Amino acid sequence: MASTQVRIGQQALVVLDVALRVPCIFIIDAIFNSYYDPGSGWAGAAGKVFVRVIGILVSSVVLVLSQKALFKFYTLFFAVLLGMAAVLINYYATSHIDFYSAYYKAALGFRLLPRNGPTLWLGMAAVQLLFGVGYVFLLNLQSAFAALVVLDIMIPLWGLMIELPTDVRQLVAVFSGLALALNTAVCLAMRLKWFYYSCRYVYLLVRHMYRIYGLQLLLEDTWKRIRFPDVLRVFWLTRVTAQALILVYVVRAVRRESGDGYLLSWDVFWDLSSNLIISGCDSTLTVLGMSAVISSVAHYLGLSILAFIGSTEEEDKRLGFVAPVLFFILALQTGLSSLDPEERLVRLSRNMCLLLTAILHFIHGMTDPVLMSLSASHVSSFRRHFPVLLVSLALFVLPVALSYALWHHYALNTWLFAVTAFCVELCLKVVVSLTVYGLFMVDGFYNVLWEKLDDYVYYVRSTGNVIEFLFGVIMFGNGAYTMMFESGSKIRACMMCLHAYFNIYLQAKNGWKTFINRRTAVKKINSLPEVRGEQLRDIEDVCAICYQEFATSARITPCHHYFHALCLRKWLYIQDTCPMCHQRVYVEEESRDRAAFSNNNGGYAAPQDAAAAAPADAAALAAAGPEAENELLEDNDSIEYDEDEWGTQNGGTPIEEDYINDDTDSTGD
Repeated sequence: MASTQVRIGQQALVVLDVALRVPCIFIIDAIFNSYYDPGSGWAGAAGKVFVRVIGILVSSVVLVLSQKALFKFYTLFFAVLLGMAAVLINYYATSHIDFYSAYYKAALGFRLLPRNGPTLWLGMAAVQLLFGVGYVFLLNLQSAFAALVVLDIMIPLWGLMIELPTDVRQLVAVFSGLALALNTAVCLAMRLKWFYYSCRYVYLLVRHMYRIYGLQLLLEDTWKRIRFPDVLRVFWLTRVTAQALILVYVVRAVRRESGDGYLLSWDVFWDLSSNLIISGCDSTLTVLGMSAVISSVAHYLGLSILAFIGSTEEEDKRLGFVAPVLFFILALQTGLSSLDPEERLVRLSRNMCLLLTAILHFIHGMTDPVLMSLSASHVSSFRRHFPVLLVSLALFVLPVALSYALWHHYALNTWLFAVTAFCVELCLKVVVSLTVYGLFMVDGFYNVLWEKLDDYVYYVRSTGNVIEFLFGVIMFGNGAYTMMFESGSKIRACMMCLHAYFNIYLQAKNGWKTFINRRTAVKKINSLPEVRGEQLRDIEDVCAICYQEFATSARITPCHHYFHALCLRKWLYIQDTCPMCHQRVYVEEESRDRAAFSNNNGGYAAPQDAAAAAPADAAALAAAGPEAENELLEDNDSIEYDEDEWGTQNGGTPIEEDYINDDTDSTGD
């Protein structure tokens, strides 16, 4: 029970901390969006610029305050606010003979107080007493002095009750306000020391973190400490909600006057929604707020899909980070906040289509490992396969439906071409994943080793990778055309350079590296002698990699150990040494030792004649699956080496990590 209460208290503090930082964002956004008139002279312009800079600076400082300092700042702020409210009420009450009329106009027609009589003064006295007690409590004044402050606030109302002349009442209200202002100034001046030391502490802390950890970690720590995404999210939702309430109130008032009723038609509702969306991205801060909302939606969408398909990978939980970053980059790239309202709505809808395709690509990246794991591990439960297959089917249908709808309503342009290319690429990825999944599932139904499985998987994946590379080149050309003839910008140029590096250059480099490594592994396998028939039965042992018996043939290493050709081929993707003794596997034909060789248990068998040794099949080792791969890396008999030793033993090359996790994505002969 106590722990629950503590947890609730902590959550309440977090909510309060976020809520108290949101006004700072509103102030900064209002300053940036306010109209600036440069025609008021240099003095007036300088004054306006100074006020803007001070407002932004103060709001920024309050935004990054620690939680304790933030609460103390708002304590003083609300105390000053209560004091100002009490003074204004006294001023208006003593300046108007008919106070109720003035109050009625100020209250927008809501009759909150009675019209005449002692009840009115009693209600005002209760309000002023409440303000006075709140002022005293927030400033933490001493009891005797607190009583004087409350008395100072109540004195002008007593002048109303005894019906003093108007001039005397106004004079009493002025002196009461001056006394309260003087007391507030003294209290704030006494806290200047605390303010100075707080600022100095923050400065020293920031300087220390910058020197020790650098600017990046400092910004990350501040981002997390002030919960900036939550602040932006609350800011955007509050702003849009307030605008929605105002728009609905105005529209209903207009419809009531015109006699159309209170219900909103579909056209009116669409206009309201469009206006809200347009105003929700009219500045950089509002774009950031919309990005924060998209982040929250994408995060929970990603968690739901992961739970549905049964994945527990931590890397797949980054959808809530990837989606808002892409949206914000698209907004900056297209200048979303600076466009005209109608053009902004069109551009936002286009950006959302591009974002949707990117999210679908990321979801495919979440489902593909689960598909491969289920197929390679030969899981037969239909309940485990159905969710992943259903998501894969949706990933194929949604891009097709999106492309059909867009081509049905829009003419061909660079944006539509980009969206269509992304959709076709996603459909291709889904087809490749399902094809590989089908190959592994077919292999799982047979007990005989399918020697050509790895080649088939490699050909399918290589075809998909080549087509994906071509799409990357085409998209680079599309972006170059857009930048030169439609909407060129520095941000777009930077994004094109990043695209050219990551999606074209690195992809081509890695593909070529994979091809060379695969071809080298096949060459090494073909250079080793092969044992078949009676000699294979004389060995009476199992492959030290997969622990399966030798059914048809075995390959012998120069160190006189033997393995399945497929198992050894997969090992050579990782390292160019024997799994048993870590000696070099590949030896030139003219220098190969033809002496007697030992089996894996220390026995001996005669080698085959060199002329009878046939080259190894180019079959893949994918049939061994992830479990055999883990066994390959973790359990290679009793010989153990440290990682550094393993990389240097007998001239061995370092492990190629690219092939540890993917036994099929390697290049062909």
